[in-house]
Amino acid sequence: MQLLENLKWRYATKKFDATKKVSDTDLEKIKEAVSLSASSYGLQAYKVLIIEDPEIREKLKPASWGQSQITDASHLIVFCNYTQVGPEVIDGYLKLKATTQGLNFEDLKGYGDFMKTKIGALPDEAVKAWTAKQTYIGLGNLLAASAELKIDACPMEGFEPDEYDKILGLSEKGLSAAVIATIGYRSEEDATQGNKKVRKPIDQLFETIK
Repeated sequence: MQLLENLKWRYATKKFDATKKVSDTDLEKIKEAVSLSASSYGLQAYKVLIIEDPEIREKLKPASWGQSQITDASHLIVFCNYTQVGPEVIDGYLKLKATTQGLNFEDLKGYGDFMKTKIGALPDEAVKAWTAKQTYIGLGNLLAASAELKIDACPMEGFEPDEYDKILGLSEKGLSAAVIATIGYRSEEDATQGNKKVRKPIDQLFETIK
């Protein structure tokens, strides 16, 4: 299973080679892998920002605990969750579903009403927590796809979401930064690249209930 070998190869890269860039072709493959991620109800209630602009990344660096990956990696990826999921989001998804699958939009009304009832009953903070969780599924696929392409990546929670929201103007768009990742190529000076993976034994991590 090649996936296992890819996952053994990858690690959270701490120091990137700033002179090496991910090709447009490989970036498109990573984007497609993220777009194919599972999401609750299929809504994909998040947006992914790919930040190349060096000036913006310099502004984001202090809000990222000064970590060098923010400016040295080829690309900075910001997963932004929806802060609200109103009827228009659900209707937009159902229209896309109807068009894609050759269905009648009106025939999906019952499913739409079900989603609106369930999501509408959630407090605002619960909605934000729920949509933020969805971004991590996309992040997982980004890491796996990058590993297959032998592109290094570093998932990062070490940043200040509120500052990201301000710098990137996310709040007025109904978005909030949930988790970030940097992709590129490891520096030969990255001292952590030779470290053995530390993982619980399989029999400790998993328990079979029969």
